Amino acid sequence: MKESKAPRIVLPVIGYKIEIPEMLQSILMISVGLSAIPVLQEYLGMSYGQALTSVAIAEALGVLHVTFGDPVVPGWIASALSLVMVYLSGFGEATPESIYAMMALQILVGALFLALGFTGLAHKMMEVIPIPLKSGIILGAGIHALSRVFSPEGYFFQYPVALGSGIAVTLIVLYSMHFRKWKEKIGMLQAIAKYGSLPGLIVAYIIGVVVGEVEVPQIEWGIIDFDFVDMAKDFSVFAVGFPSAMYFIKAFPTAISVYIIAFGEVVTADAIIDECKKARPEDPLHFSANKTNIIAGIRNMILAFLCPFVNLAGPLWAAVSVSVGERYKDGKSMKSLYGGMGTFKLSTAVCVFFLPVACLCKPILPVALAITLAVQGFACSYIAIDQAKSDRVTAGIAGVIGAIIFILGLNEGLIIGLILCITMVEDPFNIKRNREARKQREAEEENTEN
Repeated sequence: MKESKAPRIVLPVIGYKIEIPEMLQSILMISVGLSAIPVLQEYLGMSYGQALTSVAIAEALGVLHVTFGDPVVPGWIASALSLVMVYLSGFGEATPESIYAMMALQILVGALFLALGFTGLAHKMMEVIPIPLKSGIILGAGIHALSRVFSPEGYFFQYPVALGSGIAVTLIVLYSMHFRKWKEKIGMLQAIAKYGSLPGLIVAYIIGVVVGEVEVPQIEWGIIDFDFVDMAKDFSVFAVGFPSAMYFIKAFPTAISVYIIAFGEVVTADAIIDECKKARPEDPLHFSANKTNIIAGIRNMILAFLCPFVNLAGPLWAAVSVSVGERYKDGKSMKSLYGGMGTFKLSTAVCVFFLPVACLCKPILPVALAITLAVQGFACSYIAIDQAKSDRVTAGIAGVIGAIIFILGLNEGLIIGLILCITMVEDPFNIKRNREARKQREAEEENTEN
């Protein structure tokens, strides 16, 4: 991967046009962001108003990515949430100790992002990571996403009709070759295709209400009354004090594990942007692993000092980024990927303020989340396979890594994956490949100068 020089500032309207499909999708998908509220209440003891205020701050900080030229939709470090919950349970739920423990953990995670971003090591890690390992991480993420939908305890068995219809419509609109042929001939299908995963969400909502799997929303009007003062008084470093060294020592192993998981999201982001570059070579896209790390680090630091956020600030909301990327790759309705990604995240940050939006989203939350997970699983599968590039050894190792990540965990998958790469791959850390790529770039630059 070549380190590209990303644009410094990308502002809405000036740097990209507002994309209506992504704006409409965000109205339903903000419910996923709002689902952090019960987690904050349970583990840190926040009131509903304090938790809602924390979510609003987290959503607003997510806008920093596209604003500073990082073409992704950021989210939580969702795959690490269960790990953070286990860590916090050792301090007791909703105690002063749990607040300090979460502060220390988020500060360490933010520091890791910043250190690897500012030193440039984040990009170097992206260059040397073995391709089978990269493919396996992405595949493991896809399997994990699908398991949350289709396992016996998953969403599908709770909302079979609504979810089944929603997933079917979404996958057809985004990926079906037949649909792509039909929409060239039928204007209505072209209009539907512009809205990405939104048609599937609407179908799931309507059918879910009709069959009784989804409740009819009870709409209330007004602007949400945030609780900034009380939140700062009870949870900010400036009011309750800085965690002692003991909390940082206890948080360090968890912080390392969380960053490893987050690095898998950076790998996935790189693969998504690479797919978009291939589909739209006329529109130069820029992805910098270093910049992604720096912005994610800043977000985590701000949250740690103002309102510790159990879900953490991650570099990628994979399912939404994939959905936006698929519409962008179609090449007809979205001029710039920055427009799609930026519109979605900006809209979620604004939607948090409106009470009717929260009321509308509440009944469909689990179904909307499950549809995005299904899209993520589908996309991660084909991206992982494409990374292998018909290399049987690479594909085999990736399959093993993906399965181990799903069955045992990320750490075990990384360790076993590294052993397999070192013992079975000719150039596991891409040393020869990167040297040849550098020579080719130097030759191109020399020819350009001449």
